[in-house]
Amino acid sequence: QVQLVDSGGGLVQPGGSLRLSCAASVNIDSIYALGWYRQAPGKQRELVARFTSGSTINYAGSVKGRFTIARDDAKNTVYLQMNSLKPEDTAVYYCSAGYSGAWYWGQGTQVTVSS
Repeated sequence: QVQLVDSGGGLVQPGGSLRLSCAASVNIDSIYALGWYRQAPGKQRELVARFTSGSTINYAGSVKGRFTIARDDAKNTVYLQMNSLKPEDTAVYYCSAGYSGAWYWGQGTQVTVSS
C-alpha cells in the first residue's frame, strides 16, 4: 500500500508560480506511474504530468512549457513546478501512483489562480 501526502497549493495571481510536493510512503523508484492530476469544479479529473517507467514524462498539452515535474528519489518525493499560472489552472491537484497493481491518490491540494 502507498500513502501520498500532497502539499503546496494556495492562492496565486495570474502569471505567478507555485510548487507542489508529494511525499510517498514507499521508495518511488518502485512506482511505475507517478505524477499529478487535477480536477476543476464540474469537470473530470485530468492528467497534468507524470513519470512512467521511471524516466518517461508525459504532460498535458495545456501545461507544456509552463509546468515541470521532477522527482527526488532520496526523499521519495515528486514535485510539480507551475509557472505562468492561468485562471484555468484553478483546480484541486492530486498526486497519483500506480504501484503493485493498484492505483493510489493523495488527499489533494487546492490551487486557485485569481487576481
